Amino acid sequence: MHDHAPAAGGIRSASSRRLLAISLSLTATVMVVQVVGAILTGSLALLADAAHMFTDASALVIALIAATVAARPADDRRTFGYQRAEVFGALINALILIALAAWVAVEGIGRLVNPGEIEVAGGLMLVVAVVGLFANAVSMWLLSRAQRTSINVRGAYLEVMGDLIGSAAVIVAAIVILVTGWMPADAIASLFIAAMIIPRAITLLREVFSVLAESAPKGTAVSDIRTHLLGYAGVVGVHDVHVWQLTRGAPVFTAHVSVEPQLLADGRSTQLLSDMQACLADHFDVEHSTFQIEPAEQSDCAPHHA
Repeated sequence: MHDHAPAAGGIRSASSRRLLAISLSLTATVMVVQVVGAILTGSLALLADAAHMFTDASALVIALIAATVAARPADDRRTFGYQRAEVFGALINALILIALAAWVAVEGIGRLVNPGEIEVAGGLMLVVAVVGLFANAVSMWLLSRAQRTSINVRGAYLEVMGDLIGSAAVIVAAIVILVTGWMPADAIASLFIAAMIIPRAITLLREVFSVLAESAPKGTAVSDIRTHLLGYAGVVGVHDVHVWQLTRGAPVFTAHVSVEPQLLADGRSTQLLSDMQACLADHFDVEHSTFQIEPAEQSDCAPHHA
């Protein structure tokens, strides 16, 4: 018996795309404000926070573009369509983030070594940082409900939370500068934010390499899928299992399924195929699955695991 939980809403759902688009608008607007504020105030921390927000804005742009590109029909040359576009975009994004974080780190260390060379306008810096904090809080509120049911929105929610922490760090630095006049506070805040960017960029790179290496998607338990398939009446074996993903949230599954000869004789293979594909789509969020159904006594392949 198969009781399947509802599939989580993904980036392809209209409501998720709308929320992500609103969050993107807020993030991009504040990012521009922070860049302008960094230029006017001389604050490296504001510029670092803008780079931090760039991580979210670019990730959202990639996800939304991928949702559009993925909708383009496959053709004889690109039989899986254009979903890999997101992977290459993510690769470029990760490399840009690492370069930005490295530059901020070098610049921040330079300001710590020579703290008296640059004056930071703490008042304007504080105002811009508060605007960023407020925008991130609004984005978190918008995404708070949807993130409980969508792994994609959940990721965006956590990214915005990171931005909130970054804005808070800039606010603390601005207050320190206003109260004490200690300029190195700006550099310390920028180094803190750069330290937050690097792990996220590395995680993104690891995800890209995992997809390009055609590894099983993180969180996909092949053994659980095999157990579900073996639970169908007439199924006696599942082998030659392969699971990979075209891009984030687009897993692909193939397997050979050995069945009792009577199931084929009764003409129940079509229904079984439909049930197994529905199982993977509803319970494991695998929309693209391919099965080769074969009679058990003709299957001379010993079951082995992917």
